[in-house]
Amino acid sequence: MNSRYLVILASATVVSVALPGLLAQAGGPKDAADWPMYNRDPAGTRYSPLTQINTKNASQLRQAWSYQLKSSATGRGAPRSSGSEVTPIVIDGVMYLPAAGRVVALDAVTGKEIWRYELPAGSPGNRGVTYWPGDKDNPPRILFTTGHMMVGLNAKTGKLDPGFGKEGQVDLVVPYTAPPTVYKNMLFVGANVPEINAPNLPGDTRAYDARTGAKMWEFHSVPRLGEVGNDTWAPDAWKDRTGVNNWGFQMSVDAQRDLLYTTFGSPASDFYGGDRIGNDLFGNSVVALDANTGRMKWYFQAVHHDVWDFDLPPAAGLMDVTIKGKKVPIMAQTGKVGYMYILNRVTGEPVFGVKETPVPKSQVPGEQLSATQQIPLKPPPFGRMSFKMEDLVTAEDTTAEHAAACRDLVEKSGGAHNEGPFTPYAWRAPGAPPVSNVIFPGPIGGANWGGTASDPKLGYVFVFTNEYGSIGWVQKEPETSKVPYQQASILGNPFNSKFWALKKDANGLTLGAQSWPCQKPPWGRLTAVNAATGEFAWQIRLGVTDELPEGKKNTGRIGFGGPIVTAGGLVFIGATNDKRFRAIDSRTGKELWETKLEYNAIAVPMTYQGKDGKQYVAITAANGGAGVTDPDQRGEESVVVFALP
Repeated sequence: MNSRYLVILASATVVSVALPGLLAQAGGPKDAADWPMYNRDPAGTRYSPLTQINTKNASQLRQAWSYQLKSSATGRGAPRSSGSEVTPIVIDGVMYLPAAGRVVALDAVTGKEIWRYELPAGSPGNRGVTYWPGDKDNPPRILFTTGHMMVGLNAKTGKLDPGFGKEGQVDLVVPYTAPPTVYKNMLFVGANVPEINAPNLPGDTRAYDARTGAKMWEFHSVPRLGEVGNDTWAPDAWKDRTGVNNWGFQMSVDAQRDLLYTTFGSPASDFYGGDRIGNDLFGNSVVALDANTGRMKWYFQAVHHDVWDFDLPPAAGLMDVTIKGKKVPIMAQTGKVGYMYILNRVTGEPVFGVKETPVPKSQVPGEQLSATQQIPLKPPPFGRMSFKMEDLVTAEDTTAEHAAACRDLVEKSGGAHNEGPFTPYAWRAPGAPPVSNVIFPGPIGGANWGGTASDPKLGYVFVFTNEYGSIGWVQKEPETSKVPYQQASILGNPFNSKFWALKKDANGLTLGAQSWPCQKPPWGRLTAVNAATGEFAWQIRLGVTDELPEGKKNTGRIGFGGPIVTAGGLVFIGATNDKRFRAIDSRTGKELWETKLEYNAIAVPMTYQGKDGKQYVAITAANGGAGVTDPDQRGEESVVVFALP
């Protein structure tokens, strides 16, 4: 089934559990002062109406306070490190966040602890917590995940709420490390499952009752016999198939229509699909579900039969824009693949069209790639989608040492072949010398979990993207391996197969920030897309390389994390691995303010108004970054908060 989109009134790809009628809760923030959920509102805009900090005074921002994330006395014995990627939330003057082995409530003006909940073992998911406002029978709750458990705390006291699940805990069975998405009295969760196929670990999206913790419904991300999309799998290839999971940090909801949008990654295994011939729905798709029942309304598959790890991690951003005089309800979906798909969020139809474009074939035994892939007509790709040897970095671009290391990488890899978008990895036969293809973007993107911010007044969608390639081949694995074929390179497999000049410290740990990419800059960009036209409003290099001399520093940088946007005309973003936090003019892309942090800001920032009437902006500076930052165990990771003097 190669349908670009599909409107469905009912589907069997859901297991429903009868529950009492839902009591309506506010679908969005009641107070402009708050940042009540990861993406601020159900629509995933990350748009704040606050204007106290604006384009005229952003340069005056100063640190107001900070809160250290690593605890010296967390749980049983040894301190727990953080590696945090958290976006705090603020409701009615109180900030809530996970920190190493605890969850805390802080005074949002001073950073002083109001309460803390220490986990008896393990740590909460390091990306955030969820606030549910309660009802006449239940107090407001703070909800978080730890492993395969979802935990509910009394928001006022920080103590386990026994009315939620079994003494405050619900067993999700399949782990999820991000904050649940809250809407009305429902909690939506994804799944963190292995990237090599493992039975009994489905990547399904699930809904739970926020009052009782009871499971409400489950959407089968790999459709079963008789369900829509099952015919896109080879016979029996769907059985016990893992992957196809929403591992991103949040989902989006159209509150007017009660539509939940869930996004999925690639099927396992990531880099070989010979055992799953077909387009493999709902891999690499955004799926619209009835939020109350889990029944599918439509889907859009961005990548057919993924063998590149081109997941769609971020939640879509929703807003209404005027196109040719008509208001259109759109959603902007990005992913590692490096494109933005602007869809009508009611029907799933691409607003500016897509073209099923012929793409290269694979030489890997048994692999049958899709002959075409859907490439948007608009917007254009955010960055490099192909590679030629003249794109290899030179000493004039960076340094002689860096250029030499990249030439050596290509030589030892057996070349750096590329056939444009969706180039597959090369096939290296057993006993053959290395032979490599270069893939752009690589498996970290493109746009990763940092996602987008949307300004409903400007009609702009903002996104940070990496310019990071991958180099290598697919090889036959030993008979005892979990997969028959796997991606590899001279640097390792598959996580280390980045197209970079790899550096390590004395302990053999990867220096991710010092291992620069091997193609000419830019290496990271921030783009504003005009959603009404599908064109770029502006695009800038984001990030600097401090080790280079003036005139070369503006390389753009690699990273994870994403932007927020305010009515004050500002885009705030960390994300890059140069330890910077920045304010950008949302209309022009001009940098108005930057500050250097102790750690990289691998997180999404947030902003709020304190009880003192001042607007604050917060970012996490921590040791996260999944291999693109340098190891740093000083233990001073913090949430850092800024305000005007």
